[in-house]
Amino acid sequence: MKLGFLTACLPDQALGWISDWASANGFEALEVAAWPAPVSRPGEASHIDVASLTAAGAEAVRQDLAAKRLEVSALAYYENNLHPDEHARKEIHAHLRRTVDAARLLGCGLVGTFIGRDPGRTVADNLKLAEMELPPLIDYAAERGVRLMVENCPMEGWHPDGYPGNLGYSPEFWDWMYDLGFYLNYDPSHLVWLGIDPVAAIRMRPERIVHVQAKDVEIDAAARNQTGIFGLAIHRPDPWDTGWYRYRIPGLGSIEWTKIIDTLYQVGFDGVVSVEHEDPVWAGDTSRLLDGLLIAHSTLRPFIRPSSSDIAELAR
Repeated sequence: MKLGFLTACLPDQALGWISDWASANGFEALEVAAWPAPVSRPGEASHIDVASLTAAGAEAVRQDLAAKRLEVSALAYYENNLHPDEHARKEIHAHLRRTVDAARLLGCGLVGTFIGRDPGRTVADNLKLAEMELPPLIDYAAERGVRLMVENCPMEGWHPDGYPGNLGYSPEFWDWMYDLGFYLNYDPSHLVWLGIDPVAAIRMRPERIVHVQAKDVEIDAAARNQTGIFGLAIHRPDPWDTGWYRYRIPGLGSIEWTKIIDTLYQVGFDGVVSVEHEDPVWAGDTSRLLDGLLIAHSTLRPFIRPSSSDIAELAR
């Protein structure tokens, strides 16, 4: 198992700067943000231009990261693949294909995205829409040796009433999603606030978990008593703020990382655990963001041990 982080938390820094810092501070992998520039919302970044990436450019990136003992664990383009606007949906699909092409050139083999949802349709109608729209994207990736993985984030800010905006947020959808050909980028933080046991969830088809995002969650149970799990409904100026929970750096929330990592080892997961830094406390400037990543590293490093092959590589 290796420890990395999603670069989207550092939108103002170049990939070379990020990789220098990651290598110097004990990380082994980067989940590289690949949204098209300019980005449109917080949590997005463009650390690699997939539209213009050439074979030579990809090889230069690979060699630079290898020299720093880093790898690209995945490319990250988490967008609504069922966007209600058909033109926007086609643009999203086109960029996802470009991201797949870039992943092939980089040799990382994984691209993270969302199923998404058209909020004007029922869940049943969205499932039908997904079954028409998404298999060509999965086939496109598979033909290039790339797997599309979905993070189990509800993306409630995409729904006007704060309901799940991404089909794939709970285990109820996972078998359907797997049957289409998707894999899972497992993030326990979302499961906790939904009331789902994140340890039990790992054991549901663990062979489909190909990547892990490490994010914690802090819950205000008293505030939840006023709203229920769907959060603020009458006065919600920020669509992403439910009013009763917030995401935190691993170790600063309610998740028992010892159990999470141990269970991943038990089911045979040997991929990358990638810190997704969305902690509002450790944000605001680059220095605080980096401190947040270091807190995550100190929390997770004791449980994530390098494999024998990794140790041999480090000894060279």
